[in-house]
Amino acid sequence: MRIAIIHNHNQKSVAVAQELRALCLKNRLTLEEKNPDLVITVGGDGTLLSAFHRYAHLLDQIRFVGVHTGHLGFYTDWRDFELEELVESLVKDQGESVSYPLLDVKVSYQNQVEEAHFFALNESTLKRIDGTMVCDVYIKDEWFERFRGDGMCVSTPTGSTAYNKSVGGAVIHPRLEAIQLTEIASINNRVFRTLSSPMIVAPNEWIQLRPASEDGFILTIDQLTSSEKNIIAINYRIAKERIHFARYRHTHFWSRVEDAFIGAKHSHEI
Repeated sequence: MRIAIIHNHNQKSVAVAQELRALCLKNRLTLEEKNPDLVITVGGDGTLLSAFHRYAHLLDQIRFVGVHTGHLGFYTDWRDFELEELVESLVKDQGESVSYPLLDVKVSYQNQVEEAHFFALNESTLKRIDGTMVCDVYIKDEWFERFRGDGMCVSTPTGSTAYNKSVGGAVIHPRLEAIQLTEIASINNRVFRTLSSPMIVAPNEWIQLRPASEDGFILTIDQLTSSEKNIIAINYRIAKERIHFARYRHTHFWSRVEDAFIGAKHSHEI
């Protein structure tokens, strides 16, 4: 099994990654960053997101493991003081995995035949740089509403706990292969109306955003950000591809949610 160890530039993460490399070599595990079977990230959820995009072209053959140097994240099951236990699991690896759905993003541009194609693990947003964003929303090729506001967010189930939650979206369990559309600061008055509620779209349906103007947009794919112009439409759907995590141990989704946003279990007394 070929293992890649990816870390952020935090001093603690660098030290933990060095220790992890030494333990892997001591246990005769192969380290290989170019074409790995398993990717271990050291840092936090942001580091794992970066590694996901780095290896997005190898999703059908790799699994991920996240080591957090702070508190447990939504994609990181191991802490920095559990390296020996992690390496022991690597040595005994039997190919166990758990997978999560991804967001398939395709962007159509004016005077460009081929669409730009991306995968998102958390979410994709479309915002206007200046002024109000105006765009038509289609569900499964059927017009639904004309949106006016700051922007739109489309998230995966695991990504529902990220930016989506901060703009009023629902938290969705990852076994539900659905995508969620959430409005960002929509304009609602007697003249302009939108649904103004998060929408959860079925796996066999898709969302299309068609901006009324073509220039002056910011498109995000997870933590990646780009200035866009000449956009005709953006199509969102559940991807055929999935992200796979090595399942040596796996924290229950709702336990992650409770720990991240409530944190009462450790101090709760009956």
